[in-house]
Amino acid sequence: MFKFKIGDEVVVTAGRDKGKSGKVEKVLLFENKLIIAGVNIYKRHRKVTRTQAAGIYEIARPISLAKVALVCPKCGKTTRVGFKSEGNKKNRICKKCKGVI
Repeated sequence: MFKFKIGDEVVVTAGRDKGKSGKVEKVLLFENKLIIAGVNIYKRHRKVTRTQAAGIYEIARPISLAKVALVCPKCGKTTRVGFKSEGNKKNRICKKCKGVI
């Protein structure tokens, strides 16, 4: 089980986008990176193709897991993620409020 899932609310804790928050759009497991909506945006100049018009496009690039913290949906604080097993089920828990995420 992974600490971050698609749709989780996260806050950037380091780098040029420090303090920005957004939802996880994509998890890159083997690279240990996330793509977050509205964070780490770069501009890409594109030529015209058969399916795409020419122009300058904004693209969200991956950001390292070490630079983000999860926002707990119950207590609303940035927190680390822990795991707790209950029978055959493994749940993610908030380290601050001990609630299941």
